[in-house]
Formats: sequence, C-alpha cells, structure tokens
Amino acid sequence: MVLGRKTFDFNNLFTFEMANNHQGQVSHGRRIIQEMAAVAKEFGLKAAVKLQLRDLDTFIHPAYKERQDLKHIPRFIATRLSRDEFSYLVEETKRAGLITMATPFDEASVDFLSNLGVELVKVASCSAKDWPLLQKIAEAGKPVIISVGGLTLKEVDNVVSFFEHRGVDFALMHCVAVYPTPPEDMFIRQIEIFKNRYPHLTVGFSTHEPPEDTLMAGLAYAKGARIFEKHVGLPTETVKLNAYSANPEQIRNWVGALKRAEAACGEHLPERLISLKEQEDLKSLERAVFTKGALRKGQTIRRDDVFFAMPTLSDENLRSGEFREGLLTERDYAPGEAISRAVLPKEFKTKEVIYATVHKVKGMLNLAKIPLSHEFAVEISHHYGLEKFHEVGCVIIDCFNREYAKKLVIQLPGQFHPTHYHKQKDETFQVLWGSMEVEIEGQRRVMRPGEVVWVPRGVWHGFKTDTGVIFEEVSTTAKETAGDSFYVDKEISKKSREDRKTKLMNWGRHQFD
Repeated sequence: MVLGRKTFDFNNLFTFEMANNHQGQVSHGRRIIQEMAAVAKEFGLKAAVKLQLRDLDTFIHPAYKERQDLKHIPRFIATRLSRDEFSYLVEETKRAGLITMATPFDEASVDFLSNLGVELVKVASCSAKDWPLLQKIAEAGKPVIISVGGLTLKEVDNVVSFFEHRGVDFALMHCVAVYPTPPEDMFIRQIEIFKNRYPHLTVGFSTHEPPEDTLMAGLAYAKGARIFEKHVGLPTETVKLNAYSANPEQIRNWVGALKRAEAACGEHLPERLISLKEQEDLKSLERAVFTKGALRKGQTIRRDDVFFAMPTLSDENLRSGEFREGLLTERDYAPGEAISRAVLPKEFKTKEVIYATVHKVKGMLNLAKIPLSHEFAVEISHHYGLEKFHEVGCVIIDCFNREYAKKLVIQLPGQFHPTHYHKQKDETFQVLWGSMEVEIEGQRRVMRPGEVVWVPRGVWHGFKTDTGVIFEEVSTTAKETAGDSFYVDKEISKKSREDRKTKLMNWGRHQFD
C-alpha cells in the first residue's frame, strides 16, 4: 500500500490475451469475451481480457503500410479496429464482470487506454526497453504488468529500477518470446530467480507454449508464479488459431491444470497436514514394543526385556520409536504382550522443549537464509519458565559482545517478550525476517524486514510476533549479566538469571544427554 493510493492485488490474476484474435470483427471479439467470462465464472477466477492497442497511422512507417512481405504489418492492417469498436470491447469486458487490460505499443495508445478507462496496463516484451513508451506508461498512473522476454538480468534490473523510482504499482512476468515456445526453451527457473531477486514484486508467467501443453503453467506455479497470461481465441469455419493461442476448451484444461498444481503445492497451508488415512497406513507398518517375558508392575524396562515387531494393533500400543530404557511398567505384563503407551512419563520434559526449540530456530534461520559461524552463544530466554516458553520468551544468539555488541533475536510464532528497559545499554533493532509488533513507551509499531527502530537507554520496550521473527540487535556493550534488564513485572526481576535463562553450548548438542 502506497500512502494516498490503493495498490492492485496482482496475485492469482488470469489474463486472457485476445491480441488480434478478434480478426478485426467486433462481434467475434465479443464472443471471445463471453467465452472467457464463462471460464472465469466456472473456475471462480479473478480474470482480465487484454487487448492490444496500436495507433496504426503512426505506429507503422508510411512507406511500409502496403508491404505484404514484412512480418506482422499485413496482420495488423487486416485486423484493424476503430476507436469505437475498441471502446465497445472494453465496455463488454466490464459488463462480463472481467478486468479490463490493454497493451499499448505507442504513446498515443497510452492516452487512448486512459480515455477508455482501462484498469491495467501491460508492457509487452518488445517494449520493455522502449524508454519513451515506458515513461508515458509510468505517467498514466495505472497498475502495470511487465513482460521481460528476451531481456538479460541487467536489463530487467533497469526496468524494475525505472518503475520503482517513479512510484509505479507494478508486477513482473517471465516470458519467452518464441512463438510457440518448446519446453527446452521455457527456463521456468527464471521465475524463482525473479522471486529471489525482487521479493517485493508479484511474479507471473506469460505463456507461449502450444495450447495442449498444460504442464508448463503448473511448473511455473510451483516456482512461484502468481499471474498467468494465455493467448486465447475462438476458431470457426473461417478462423484458424495460431500455434500458441488456446480455444475455450483448451483454456479450461489449462486452468484446471493450474488449479490442480495449486492444490498439489499446498500454498495456503503453513505446513503439510497429515491425513487420517496416511496415519492409518503408516501405523499398519510400524513396530510396537512387546515383552519377551513376564514383567511386574513398577518394574524398570530394559532393552533386553522387550522386542520390536509389527503389527501395531492400537493407538495405545507403545511404538518402537517411543521406547527408552528406564521406563516403568504401570501394570503386570504377560510374555509377548504389547506394552502400553501409559508407561511414558507424564512430567514436563525440559530436554524435549529445548531440543524442539533448537530445531524450530534452526529451521527459521535456514528459511531466512541466515548463516552462522561456529563462534556464537545461544541463550533461551524464558521469563516465566520453560513450561510457558511457547507463550513468553525468545532465543538470543550472541554474535559478539565487545565495545559494541550484536545479537540475533528469534521469536517463535505467538511469543511475546515482556516490557523492560536497560540503564546502560543503547540498542537498535532491525527486522531480518518475519514481522513483529514493538511497543516503545506505550506506542505500538509493526515492523517488517528492513525496518529499523532505536531503543535508547531507560526506554520501556517489549515485542511480540504472530508470524515468527528474526531481528538483529546492535547495541553498546551488553551487560545483562550485571543486571541491566529491568521489567515492569517485578516477579521476573525477582528471579535469578539462571532461572529465566538457559545457555546452550553448540546448540545444546550432548549437553542434556
């Protein structure tokens, strides 16, 4: 969101590119719009119909307008529509409940689409280095989608920088400008490259593969594409589509394949849900723990007292992966009997909480692509004990602490850090990954990656996160060991440092064996 201007949500936009497939007949163009509206309704799509606009009186050099031997010119002339006819198609698109979109190939067409009230502007790959046209498009004040087929990364950087500097709301489209595009030329990985290089932009896929190929779009989705564009047309007895335009049935197959890819990717889930069927199927192959001989109630179970074998007949059966030497039987067991999970201890397990925390934090650091050297110290801060660490606390990684200090602070989703201040330490936070809400002297602020906040000495501050967060703390020499943290909740201050901190050596490896 740019202050004073509502931005367009490019995510999950389907663009049906009519191009010149209207054949110069407004009635045929209307039929294409109606067919695409039916597809959009059938699949519940946020969809646009896109037109191509050229002011042919100026776009083609006067000396070449009659030439039949030059690629494209005869086609453009033969399918020419009047301004009124374009206006009719735009209005028909709106009436059909679709988003209006147009590709201008010259400056006059930018003015024309503005007069028509077209909502979205598309930059064609052939125009992505046409700086006079790009300047005109930037001045139009409309959301823009840019195809960058044929551009090097350096040239794409230039385009991205150009539109960013002008405050344009825009998205980027991977495109291969070969018509049709064979699979070996698709370079779908470019989408992933764009996602990593421009993480703030929505990235899409403008397709030119043969219409019967529904694989590429699904691969593009898996790589992160969230806008999809396809040339569409309507064949008749007299109209034959080109090798990269899809008819309505092919579009349905294409959209259906994309929907299946979306479902297969599990994009809307934070992690994979394990179905009951999968659990049951696995349980049928798991080994349970059985007694070799009779065991008495209260007897310590040794490894030699049991054997592991399938089947696991009940959820109450102890699995081989749960067995630990030293468990106590809760009742008498006959030889060959499956041991119950009731033998598992019920008390709070410090080691399990610590190791689970370490695994989650390592996973977050890997996801955020934040590497660490071997020279650091890890501290789990649990102000109300490890039992409540899932609600209150954080993990602190001390990178160095000299005349100035640097820490990485990691909070798991749903955690908060109690309000406190420091008498001696002056610190600055910068969010590296995730988001958090910081409260400083009663004023709350949501912080996202790249944002910085200064916390002077003596200032009350606390923070929490819903998503999980990693932020960097740069400060003067940290003197927490000398008692430089003062909490609003005096019960925290009464605790010894050892009661609210757990220091880990080498991530706690072998520390709790």
